Amino acid sequence: MNNDISALSLSRLVMDMQESATLKMAKLARELKAKGKDVIDLSLGEPDFDTPVHIKEAAKKALDEGYTKYTPVNGLQELREAIVRKFARDNGLQYTPNQIVVSNGAKQSVYNLCLALLDPGDEVIIPAPYWVSYYEIIKMAGGVPVVAYSNIENDFKCSAEQIEALISDRTKFILYSSPCNPSGSVFSYDELKAIATMLQSYEHVLVVSDEIYEHINFTDRHHTIASFEGMQDRTIIINGMSKAYAMTGWRLGYTASPAWVAEACTKIQGQVTSGATSFGQKASVTALDADHQPTKDMTKAFHQRRDLVIRLLEQIPLLLVNRPQGAFYMFPDVSAYFGKTTKDGNVVKDADDMSLYLLAEAMVSTVSGAAFGNDRCIRLSYATSEAKLTEAASRIEKALSELH
Repeated sequence: MNNDISALSLSRLVMDMQESATLKMAKLARELKAKGKDVIDLSLGEPDFDTPVHIKEAAKKALDEGYTKYTPVNGLQELREAIVRKFARDNGLQYTPNQIVVSNGAKQSVYNLCLALLDPGDEVIIPAPYWVSYYEIIKMAGGVPVVAYSNIENDFKCSAEQIEALISDRTKFILYSSPCNPSGSVFSYDELKAIATMLQSYEHVLVVSDEIYEHINFTDRHHTIASFEGMQDRTIIINGMSKAYAMTGWRLGYTASPAWVAEACTKIQGQVTSGATSFGQKASVTALDADHQPTKDMTKAFHQRRDLVIRLLEQIPLLLVNRPQGAFYMFPDVSAYFGKTTKDGNVVKDADDMSLYLLAEAMVSTVSGAAFGNDRCIRLSYATSEAKLTEAASRIEKALSELH
């Protein structure tokens, strides 16, 4: 008789689900730190800057004024109005508050959308590399992830032709992020226009555009596919407060979509979590409407760190590095080291092995690119100090030099 009740009781869904690779590596780093190890954690995508003072003060004021109760499922009216103003101001897009749904983080926005739009067997095209949770959430909703692959030679960006080749009668939507997590790549105006033009022949295909890194962008300006003719009514934009305003722990995301999609997502969310935190929503109104200089200053710092990390990584033999135009990640190709042996006699077979080797040998926590749909790369977050980044690069170089 099997005495392990967990083996009998856990659902097939959770048994088949992969643990988030980023959270797994962050957990391993924390465990080593707890043992007194000097670990440099480059695994989590979290700004190391504090939430700006004026946003925290707005939350405190909201608490003092009694904003501690439930909110409407889709968010406070004044926050949805602020988000409408943001889209008009920053993107030239016109929405109404009933097209906005505020969630407990952008991750919940992805979850809402997948449950609201997908029936079993429906396909979702996800250009790789992709954010780790896309793949698993699509599967949770009964959908089928269909991956469009890219590599460092084309700056980790799939072309309209690549995407079109994967469209079928079962394709429900395309899901991507720009700026991209994990590669930092940014779709240009012309690249998005080509995709939008191609999609004119496929009216049944929607687009879900994750723009959470919109403001951490080193190009002249951010472009959204929703701005092209005929695309706003077919596009759902995901965004949130976490990256631009260093508000990761506040758990506040939002979508802008056609009203019928917003209504469906509100229905889903009403049965899962209901509305996001009330005083956090009040503070988000301030974040969206107030001076964005803290965000600009943070982006400038990330830009400087990117340039530093590129210089440091380019000095490491056999490592391939591109020049990401946004977010705060590097996604170097480490495949030239596959097949090499550690001093303990273990072979580094793939990106998973490489990440574990760097954690054990260099005390630097990274994330395997396999979790993002590219098993030749590893992801490094440069959302930490320049001193730590310099030390981390030095440790990585030494560890790689000891492979033979």
